[in-house]
Amino acid sequence: MEEKIQKYQENIFESIKHIDEDGVEYWEARELMKALKYTKWENFNKTIEKAKISCISSKYNVEDHFPDLRKIVKAGATTKPICDYKLSRYACYLIVQNGDSRKIEIALGQTYFAIQTRKAELTEEYLKEYDNLSEDEKRLRKRKVIKKNNYDLNRTARDVGVKNFGEFHNAGYKGLYNGETADDIAKRKGLRYREEILDNMCSDELIANEFRIMLAKQKIQNENIKGEKSASDAHHKVGAIVRNSIKEAGGTMPEDLPTPKKSLKELEKKELKKINGGSTYLYLTKIKAIN
Repeated sequence: MEEKIQKYQENIFESIKHIDEDGVEYWEARELMKALKYTKWENFNKTIEKAKISCISSKYNVEDHFPDLRKIVKAGATTKPICDYKLSRYACYLIVQNGDSRKIEIALGQTYFAIQTRKAELTEEYLKEYDNLSEDEKRLRKRKVIKKNNYDLNRTARDVGVKNFGEFHNAGYKGLYNGETADDIAKRKGLRYREEILDNMCSDELIANEFRIMLAKQKIQNENIKGEKSASDAHHKVGAIVRNSIKEAGGTMPEDLPTPKKSLKELEKKELKKINGGSTYLYLTKIKAIN
């Protein structure tokens, strides 16, 4: 029941979301009014006015979040102008917070827009923090994310019948790297035998692979793909799509990006040596040798 409610609240508000020419999401007030089960614009407009006051109290510019959206609609044989608003996510959040919480639609809206607003805040905080990281710190962070995403992709692939994971992952690499396998990439980078290629990528190259991995998992799940060959074909197609997107955007092809001077394994060892004057690194090395 709880899952159904969550899907309902996501669908009802996602279905009326718009994206403007700058790629910014917004909601139209009159469409939101219907979703929240208001029958009269006059009543809903009172809630909007309360939300505007909340916006001012929070020291935000009302015009940034509640810009007018004038419309011409049919009125019998003629037309007439009506008032509407192009609402930001934050404006919608303030509206539902000022609505009648006894209505189930308002309660669902409060949950939906609270979550979406918080997600956006966390994303902005992450991007600000990420921009201040060094290139090596970005690599380390992205590599950790990719390990988790690769684990999820492997589970998804296994569930649909993939057994040869080497071929499955090579299919994705071939799509992204214009036919190169993992071994081909390793040779081009001048890596030692069995040295992990993902540990020897710059942050931009890791981002391209992160996108490939994430989309491959989604494609297999969303299209209900079954069987090893179909899953590998899907992975190859996703890799090619990411490659074409990079090309169309005027980006640098992944094989043309520079290989870092130090692998992430070397960087991790260096960081371990710094801890307690290197004692932690020596301790871990001994434990590894014993095992």
